[in-house]
Amino acid sequence: MSKIAPQVLQDAIKEVLTKRKERKFTESIDLQVNLKNYDPSRDKRFAGTLRLPNVCRPNYKVAIICDLQHEDVAKKAGIDTMTMEDLKKLNKNKKLVKKMCAGYDAFLASESIIKTIPRVVGPHMNRANKFPTAVAMSDNLNDKCEEIRSTIKFQLKKVLCLGCCIGHINMKEEQLRQNTTLAINFFVSLLKKNWQNMKSAYIKSTMGKPQRLY
Repeated sequence: MSKIAPQVLQDAIKEVLTKRKERKFTESIDLQVNLKNYDPSRDKRFAGTLRLPNVCRPNYKVAIICDLQHEDVAKKAGIDTMTMEDLKKLNKNKKLVKKMCAGYDAFLASESIIKTIPRVVGPHMNRANKFPTAVAMSDNLNDKCEEIRSTIKFQLKKVLCLGCCIGHINMKEEQLRQNTTLAINFFVSLLKKNWQNMKSAYIKSTMGKPQRLY
């Protein structure tokens, strides 16, 4: 059960969407939360992923590392492709693998080859937090890309503030309300004492002022 008053959320979303300067890029809208009564060194560190109902990162660049069957399908769907041969050319060179990872926000990989990827590129994709998501031949690649662009992740590390992208400034108020409500409620469900561990929550656009929700 959300403890954020619907009117507070509505007003905050209005402020974020209307009181801003025009930018030359699409600003993302982030949810930022601060915890209390939580000790990351003693309490369980949590992680959780959630697919939001509305795409929050439409410009997220996704590529697929594919076998021959997937290559044709991916090219027809307009998705950037790489083959195992392309990966072998990187020769496990840390700089080259890093450069490849930097070119995309996320990767997919054919089920048939995903297990061999670490042997070919070394541990660097994993370290960059860009290890691919497996896709089967029966999966719709565009749907998979859409899923990645709609999925958020909360992971508690050593600090008590967390954030994630929940939308962008071209979204409708209702879409943003749905995404924000679901994201906060999911985040609270990961906490040991739920709302008692929540100190504050804000939403803000990339260049805008934070709006307090809680």
